[in-house]
Amino acid sequence: MELVEAVKRRRSIRRFKQDPIEENLLLELLEAARLAPSGTNIQPWRFLAVTTKDMKTKLADCTFNLNFIIQAPVVMVCCADLTALASRDQRRKELREAGAFVGTDLENISLEDYQKRVQRDDAAKLAYLNMNVAIAIEHMVLRATDLGLGSCWLLMFDQKKVKELLELPERLHVTALVPFGYPDQEPNVRPRIPLEDIFLGKV
Repeated sequence: MELVEAVKRRRSIRRFKQDPIEENLLLELLEAARLAPSGTNIQPWRFLAVTTKDMKTKLADCTFNLNFIIQAPVVMVCCADLTALASRDQRRKELREAGAFVGTDLENISLEDYQKRVQRDDAAKLAYLNMNVAIAIEHMVLRATDLGLGSCWLLMFDQKKVKELLELPERLHVTALVPFGYPDQEPNVRPRIPLEDIFLGKV
């Protein structure tokens, strides 16, 4: 499938067939996420696949009446590793060694100086990490469409309850829950505002 077709065909799927997702397809989704870009290549995404009915039922109890996730063969718990920012020096070194900055101003920029000038509070740091995880999730979602799978971003859940249920360490923040499975519905094209309302023009 061409990328533009996957973008156009993607829908939020909330009804799933009971067919399991093959292990190789699950790995395809994770590989798509792994290859996503991230700021300074920190790659803060971490994923836990919930696959048993018992655990999916308990996970649904941590949401706000999103019981349809129990139908999905897999519910991906997508997390941001709060300690990932500490690896920026190493990640930047890897980027430099890979030639990512060659021929650009980034060759000569000091990350330490930048960090001193741009101070982020905890809320801004969390938002930054979540944004990076969101990029990886969208890679998974589009790859799922390419593979004939459906998915749906879910943000209506209790962070504390999810972490307690899954015994996630303190360093992980749950960004989103994303059920994946073979669609049992064919939703209509969703309404979108016109292009002229989102494009502010050229300057």
